[in-house]
Amino acid sequence: MEFSKVILMTDLDGTLLTDDKQILPEDMAAIDRFRAGGGIFTVATGRGYAMAKHIADKLKLDCPAVVYNGAAVYDFRQEQFLWQCAIGDKALGIIKHIAERYPDIGVEVLRGNVVYVPYLNEMEQWHLDLEQVKADWTPLDEIPRDGWLKVLFAYPPEKLDGLQRYVESCQELQGVHWVRSAPMFFECLPEGIDKSAGYRHLIGAISAEDRFTVAAGDFMNDLAMIQSADLGAAVASALPEVRAAADILLCDNNSGAMAQLIDHIEKM
Repeated sequence: MEFSKVILMTDLDGTLLTDDKQILPEDMAAIDRFRAGGGIFTVATGRGYAMAKHIADKLKLDCPAVVYNGAAVYDFRQEQFLWQCAIGDKALGIIKHIAERYPDIGVEVLRGNVVYVPYLNEMEQWHLDLEQVKADWTPLDEIPRDGWLKVLFAYPPEKLDGLQRYVESCQELQGVHWVRSAPMFFECLPEGIDKSAGYRHLIGAISAEDRFTVAAGDFMNDLAMIQSADLGAAVASALPEVRAAADILLCDNNSGAMAQLIDHIEKM
């Protein structure tokens, strides 16, 4: 297939990025070849602006990206949002409810380009240190109420399993979209929002409706995007549910999965 007919969107962590958060040279070379042939390459990530910016710069993204797990489309070249969807008034009560029941929870509130951390634990500190992000320590009740794009709860995986079961059984915590984005992260998003919704808004924003859509990922927050694309790809290290939903299975994220996917597109 001619690259000029394709738009390719990939998850970052666990898919394009290796386990040590690098982009393999062979993957970068394949991306450059894809773009040189007229392909549109971009990313769909659960990361917000602060954690995605340095990756976007490294990729030299010439297309807007889906960020906040689908709650926004951001143009890193122009440094502006093209579209965003806020959670709404329920988020504050949800955080208070969960923090009261799980007092050792870590919480991020992502609003605009700021990462607010009203509740810190070791898992959340690890997350901030890993991505070298400077947090805003504003207390929960003092964070501006408008424009919350997502709330991230950070907890050790064995504890997060119990929290997820509680959330799914508690009616008071519904009316939003919940997704597990990593073993240690559980996210609260606007109702009806996921990466597939962000992908649709991005395609509309850049008038790419006639392109063949490709999506690649590894975790539950990638599932809807993989299912909705014309060609859905999962890395070998993806969750079983994600692998089952994909049209093709790639090598793992440490072995050149993006180069393999672009080679596959070229041969279609």
